[in-house]
Amino acid sequence: MMLRLDQVSARHPAARAASAAALRRLTLEVAAGEQLAVIGPSGAGKTTLLHLLACALRPSEGGLTLAGRDPWALSRGELQSLRGQLFLAPQVPPLPPRQRVVTAVLAGRLPQIGLWHSLRSLFYPTAIAEADAALARFDLGDKLFARVDRLSGGERQRVGLARALVAEASLLLVDEPLSALDPTRAAQAIASLTEAARERGATLVTTLHHVEMALRHFPRIVGLREGELAFDLPASQVTPERLQALYAQHLDELTGPAPSVLDTPAPPPQPAVMHCR
Repeated sequence: MMLRLDQVSARHPAARAASAAALRRLTLEVAAGEQLAVIGPSGAGKTTLLHLLACALRPSEGGLTLAGRDPWALSRGELQSLRGQLFLAPQVPPLPPRQRVVTAVLAGRLPQIGLWHSLRSLFYPTAIAEADAALARFDLGDKLFARVDRLSGGERQRVGLARALVAEASLLLVDEPLSALDPTRAAQAIASLTEAARERGATLVTTLHHVEMALRHFPRIVGLREGELAFDLPASQVTPERLQALYAQHLDELTGPAPSVLDTPAPPPQPAVMHCR
């Protein structure tokens, strides 16, 4: 899916109406099937950008088009259909604790299968082989029928990525997919994600704190700082000097501190809050 932002400004989804914009006058164009990583210090506007592209957030200024269409000029039904072609994978996947992994993964197919089929799949999952294949790409084939609350933090994050693979989406938006993974798992996960997107011709936009991973696995790097575009370059042209300028006053993030949540057993599950639209 091709996307274009023209002088777009937007506020963070949780921000107050009178607060400063998290994105300011951002212009960006991404071709169908392209893969890019968005980097920058905390508060740069990376997550806001993904919510904007997922049509979960309306621009306060400027224009957004997805596949040549302005999503906010569409009818409600047309907008819902467009959203079915998008998949947003948040940093912390919304996985109900008592749910089986197979059901959690196949939830990625819900926009395409209809209400009755989706309700039936909660008790009698279909496309089990498809879920198993997606999990295997993230070395989770043995977790197919495990309960979500028996998984480690890193395993839950990889289940969220497997869900993205079964979604029949032409635009994959992935927010910080490596934050709970050790370096070996992180490299495996990002390689599997980019390979799967390439195989199906899906456009992939990923935000990453792991700058080294971004430079190694993505041909195009977009740098954001304080809501503005700092650079948009091939990975080979992102020099140490550019990174130093991008992360000025935030150099601890550039050097890549150890993730705060390693691939270790998760804490006791908390009640899940589900949002439906």
